[in-house]
Amino acid sequence: MKTHFFLFLCTICFYTCAQTSAKIVSDIVQADPVKSTIHQENIGNIRFSSNSYGQKKYTENDFISSYEITDQSNLNFIAYLDNSLTNYLHQLDTTLTVDALVKKGNYQFSFYIDNNLIYKENLHWRANTPSQKNKETILYRPFLSSEGFDSWGCFLWTRFFFYNGGADALEIGNHTLKIELRPYLKNTNGIIEGDVIATGEIELKLHEPPITAAEKMIQTIQPNSGWDLFTDDYNTEKIEALNEKIAQNRFKDITSIVVIKDGKLVLEEYFNGTNRNTLHNTRSVGKSFASTIIGIAIEDGYIKNIDQTLNEFYDLRKYANYSSKKDSITLKSLLTMSSPFDGSDNDEDTPGNDSKMYPSNDWIAFTLNLPLNAVKTNGKQFDYFTPGAVLLGDIINKAVPKGLENYTDEKLFKPLGITNYHWQYTPKNEAHTAGGLEMSALDFAKYGQLYQNKGVWNGEQILPKSWVAKTFYNYFTDMPNQTPYGLLFWNKKYKIGDAVYETFQASGYGGNKVIICIDEPVVIVITATAFGKPYAHSQVDRMLKHYILPAILE
Repeated sequence: MKTHFFLFLCTICFYTCAQTSAKIVSDIVQADPVKSTIHQENIGNIRFSSNSYGQKKYTENDFISSYEITDQSNLNFIAYLDNSLTNYLHQLDTTLTVDALVKKGNYQFSFYIDNNLIYKENLHWRANTPSQKNKETILYRPFLSSEGFDSWGCFLWTRFFFYNGGADALEIGNHTLKIELRPYLKNTNGIIEGDVIATGEIELKLHEPPITAAEKMIQTIQPNSGWDLFTDDYNTEKIEALNEKIAQNRFKDITSIVVIKDGKLVLEEYFNGTNRNTLHNTRSVGKSFASTIIGIAIEDGYIKNIDQTLNEFYDLRKYANYSSKKDSITLKSLLTMSSPFDGSDNDEDTPGNDSKMYPSNDWIAFTLNLPLNAVKTNGKQFDYFTPGAVLLGDIINKAVPKGLENYTDEKLFKPLGITNYHWQYTPKNEAHTAGGLEMSALDFAKYGQLYQNKGVWNGEQILPKSWVAKTFYNYFTDMPNQTPYGLLFWNKKYKIGDAVYETFQASGYGGNKVIICIDEPVVIVITATAFGKPYAHSQVDRMLKHYILPAILE
């Protein structure tokens, strides 16, 4: 009898605890009900479809288990859930309000290729609206869209594929892509990851396009390059493998590759209809030339130093939004992309975004009329700002004899033997330093080699050695979250095996680079026309890390 009573009490206790637990994790919002048969049958599954994005109701016939990735791919995912995201997040922390949950959590995506975890991302909390987080029990977005849908799903795929190992893992052939979906929440204890709420797999096919043996071969350097030829050994198999990927369009829109080692020409290769005489529009690579000319002008005494302030060059009271703080903006802050102007190329909502400058009829007035940003401190926060580089060009134009264009030709291009080049011009018909300076790949290599030589060319000190040192310095070392940046040159490192190779780079829209290795006698020029493409810069980093640097340095 006692035994039966004890079991009865245990049953009551278990039931009570279960009820209490259920109350703790009960829903905090009303989610969309699971109505359709296809939803009921697929709860916990991620399915895939190649139909155009936007089809709200999918049938079993819409789902695919394998897919060939092409340049015109459409690939959508559909995750069938038994609750809404907000309710999943509530299970992770029952103390937070609905508003706090939607602002502190979202979905976590894990991408596996052939059972290897390649990339995991916690979506930014702004991806998905509060209403979607509260209600939706079917999550669907495009990963790939030939129609150009602007969706966080496409941006997520871009980050996975181009920036975080996806392209390297998805070589030619067949691969299994598996995705796991979890809720995540950021609270006072850090990041909390929930259990998997949906998972799915699809076989991805990447066919090898036919290429000729000639497309894979290293191109023969033609006579009269102006350079001595490099005759030592290097890993030709790596370069042939790189050429193969360019021919297969795995690396897209590449137009030239030039490599210099020990001051000698190692590689000179052209693609997609270009040749030695092609003038390449390398966009913001031209900004770095502003830094070069300022260094020369300081040496010549036309500019005092980089601590000079704007009020020494302009009567700022004549422009809108005057502030005494504008007076103290330094050349250094413009050279390091850290001026306090309220403008950012990466934020279209700022009044000084470059897309708003280009249509204006006076780029200098546009820049000087800008208000200051209330948060930015002069010289402290990196924020890429094209109008600032334009301002530097105008300052040079005012300070040096005969203006920027003539001065650059006399003091830089003629000593380097650069005779065929083309400037871009402002609406006021003045050469500018926003970017777009065109020249051949071999001439861009001369520019890079000048820096590699610490400013010396043919025994003549063209650029002060001290200026090269000032340029190749990361001005944000005490701010680890800031982009490493010198004086209008990017600072990037590449880890290959146990070795780390540091570079400074003149870098331009579309994947254009002039790369100077710091501890190795190597200069690399890569030109490309991947304008507006998400892979533009990331593919160049992969080319450098997996092919060019190992071939030349290992």
